[in-house]
Amino acid sequence: MAREAFIFDCDGTILDTLPDLVLLTNATLKEFGLPQHTSKDILSFVGHGARALIDQAVPNNTPEEKRVAVFNRWKELYPTFGFEKTVPFKGMPSTIETLKRTGVKVAVLSNKFDAATKEVTERYYPGVFDAIHGECPDYPRKPDPTGLLKTIAELGTVPEKTVYVGDSPVDIEVSKAAGVLAAGVSWGYNPEPVLVSAGADAIVHAPENLLGLLSR
Repeated sequence: MAREAFIFDCDGTILDTLPDLVLLTNATLKEFGLPQHTSKDILSFVGHGARALIDQAVPNNTPEEKRVAVFNRWKELYPTFGFEKTVPFKGMPSTIETLKRTGVKVAVLSNKFDAATKEVTERYYPGVFDAIHGECPDYPRKPDPTGLLKTIAELGTVPEKTVYVGDSPVDIEVSKAAGVLAAGVSWGYNPEPVLVSAGADAIVHAPENLLGLLSR
């Protein structure tokens, strides 16, 4: 089957954002006098959206009002700490450009909040994607398939001709829920066996290997 669209997760898939997420999260926690975390800890919090990250980063007994305040401050600080150390994964920009030259539509759908998803993606992939969406009321957090299905329709194709590319079990789950080919990447923030156990249809070990899914 000829694929017409490739839709990508953001963090851990097209961009290595973890170093900046560590800086940002710890800077926010420090402002509130809360304990900070290691990179390994924060990596374990990633994948379910910014609010989920904060809910795991603050102590369990933190009142809801304070959780909201920490989350709002985290978003306020994002433009200051959100980009300094972020880089595209090697080979990903050229692979996406190659996909586009074949006539494939490309998009981003992330659990990162919408404004940050658009800002960081456009910074490192300016003008590349046909659509960019993050978590917001119209695009609820994965694994809810609503946002993925809306993005597929926006690109003018159907689930059966779409590939979703991600690095987490949530990405595999949303792919299955939407009826698209689920491609897990081995360079992201979850080990390959986790993606296999989640039911990935394909494991991709280098960005250029995505081209092999064009006719799968």
